[in-house]
Amino acid sequence: MSTLGELGEFAVIGQLVRGRGQPDAVALGPGDDAAVVLAGDGRVAVSTDMLVEGRHFRLDWSTPHDVGRKAVAQNAADIEAMGGRPSAFVIGFGAPPQTPAADVSALADGMWQEAERVGAGIAGGDLVSCPQWVVAVTVLGDLGGRASVRRAGARPGSRIAVAGQLGRSAAGYALWHNGIEGFDDLRRRHLVPQPPYGQGRAAAEAGAEAMIDVSDGLVADVGHLAESSGVGVDLDTDALSADRDAVSAAAEAVGADPWSWVLGGGEDHALVAAFAGPVPAHWRVIGRVLDGPARVLVDGKQWTGPAGWESFAR
Repeated sequence: MSTLGELGEFAVIGQLVRGRGQPDAVALGPGDDAAVVLAGDGRVAVSTDMLVEGRHFRLDWSTPHDVGRKAVAQNAADIEAMGGRPSAFVIGFGAPPQTPAADVSALADGMWQEAERVGAGIAGGDLVSCPQWVVAVTVLGDLGGRASVRRAGARPGSRIAVAGQLGRSAAGYALWHNGIEGFDDLRRRHLVPQPPYGQGRAAAEAGAEAMIDVSDGLVADVGHLAESSGVGVDLDTDALSADRDAVSAAAEAVGADPWSWVLGGGEDHALVAAFAGPVPAHWRVIGRVLDGPARVLVDGKQWTGPAGWESFAR
């Protein structure tokens, strides 16, 4: 089995890009000093993210293919949260020289599989030597001629709705961390998130006032929306009962409060938005927008449990 050090950078890159197709949005893919990506309406939505081995994923839990899918999915969700459609990804990857080249090929296969789910391509990237795996992803998105949906804009009296599911990734993490077998779907949902692809555009077309990707936790991310909009938000646990029920058995097995996962667990990459008018199909109302000051209440009270992920917390 060849390693990255044995093959060398350019041979590995050649293997990773050989035979890959590109969507129409990628006019020029890997092979030159820069890619060329078409921007339909003259604007490009851009987001970037990093995954570091041991911090954001573990290779004793995840396969390289899983890591590739996760890296692309969480970045695609950021474009969805702006009301756009992902069109192309640029990938930076670092790994030790002794890394099997087959593992890197599996990583790339996972990235391509997830990118193809949203009709996007991988336009280029970089490969470097690094003490552990580091995956840096930049995504480009097409807003389709619409205004971007920002975190600011929610108004008192509007409804808060969610597309996607909550608490699954946090439940899966707890199961993995405690070595509890079973609950295969929840364990899998921690390794590979399932953003509600296409629902960001649906929300934008329905007149969403504000929107955010739930990457850090529902309370934390709704808090960002509330702060940006200068409003309060009151979340309704009755409307979130299906999420609680989906993780309750796992919570009992771990000895955890299922609400801590639903309200404070991140990495599900659901979308939350404020709507003044009708909520589109595949969205469910989970709360309402209040007059300021900016705050997040749960059933009218301050939430005292975990609010979400902190990047620099130990």
